[in-house]
Amino acid sequence: MSGDIIYNGHTMDEFVPRRSAAYVSQHDLHMAELTVRETVNFSAKCQGIGHRFDLLMELSRREKEENIKPDPEIDIYLKAAATGEQKAEVVTNHILKVLGLDICADTLVGNNMLRGISGGQKKRVTTAEMLVTPGRALFMDEISTGLDSSTTFQIVNSIRQTIHIIGGTAVIALLQPAPETYELFDDIILLSDGQVVYNGPREHVLEFFKSMGFKCPERKGVADFLQEVTSRKDQGQYWINSDETYRYVPVKEFAEAFQSFHVGQAIKSELAVPFDKNGSHPAALKTSQYGASMKELLKANINREVLLMKRNSFVYIFKATQLTIMAIIAMTVFLRINMHHDSVTDGGIYMGALFFGILMIMFNGLAEVGLTIAKLPVFFKQRNLLFFPAWTYTLPSWLIKTPLSLLNVTIWVGITYYGIGFDPNVQR
Repeated sequence: MSGDIIYNGHTMDEFVPRRSAAYVSQHDLHMAELTVRETVNFSAKCQGIGHRFDLLMELSRREKEENIKPDPEIDIYLKAAATGEQKAEVVTNHILKVLGLDICADTLVGNNMLRGISGGQKKRVTTAEMLVTPGRALFMDEISTGLDSSTTFQIVNSIRQTIHIIGGTAVIALLQPAPETYELFDDIILLSDGQVVYNGPREHVLEFFKSMGFKCPERKGVADFLQEVTSRKDQGQYWINSDETYRYVPVKEFAEAFQSFHVGQAIKSELAVPFDKNGSHPAALKTSQYGASMKELLKANINREVLLMKRNSFVYIFKATQLTIMAIIAMTVFLRINMHHDSVTDGGIYMGALFFGILMIMFNGLAEVGLTIAKLPVFFKQRNLLFFPAWTYTLPSWLIKTPLSLLNVTIWVGITYYGIGFDPNVQR
């Protein structure tokens, strides 16, 4: 297949698609040591809430033109979210309330090693992280994995309310949703064998299959019926034309029949008219690669790095104490106020003391590697979603950890240098 993809009349190189849409993965990757509020707030700061400013100006202009007095509460919220000093916090608190995360906002996210929030709440944090973004098209990949049906219902319900309030689109892939969850959707897209079998309002989907000779039994969930009616194994049980013998209807036939069905025809006729580019507001699509200035992104990353260091302070204090004890032991092994340096053997003793020192400092730093590797999946996710460029992530950890390394070396040298009897001259 060939052709161009256009969105609101714009080609893909006229805006940044990765920032105009948001992808919610089925894996919950978060920093375990941060609380729910900090996680969402960091996302809000990186994604930049500034886009709402253009929309707010446009809104005020239209209100003045039509002499509309806005609802005071909504007006205050919009202004605070677009122009206030604490705009990231305002938006964060709003999203947390909508998704029902305000009860665990100050609980650590946690992981296998660290006790934190529950699985359902973690899923909602993953969603909240992307809802604070300016992207108005949400693509959610199997968000019900590992959740019970009532939690899935709550999550989809809160997403639906959010989408209806802020005006957006959510495309959600679900595995065997419960009937009440299925009822929450406006439109259904049914895919099978790489073909679009049905794409349109939920009300007409059963009518379409009835026209093909298949009926959903009364006590059967519609979602389960839709998944089985295209499969070779289960299709026969839904056949209703008793006067005709049943034969397997392949997916291709469904897809072709859908094109001539009234929903398919409506989509065709709508797409036949090209979209007028002038009808799209410039603030609707993102043209900048990142949501905030580099200075803001660097500041957000430095703050997060300092916070993570405070939460992991036990590791650093423990390693420094361990190094101090090892330095005292090393000093007692080589204890000489004046070491001889007459023969090669004396040189060997010096080399041994130096080598042991370097080895201890190196192994002391190895504890850091585990923490760094644990954070990598989160870094890859946030970098690919254009939260920040890679250098704004590496620079803060490098700047903050350097003084720590210097401190460790100072402890070691301070204890062992004169005790072992290295040359006391300053130049040496």
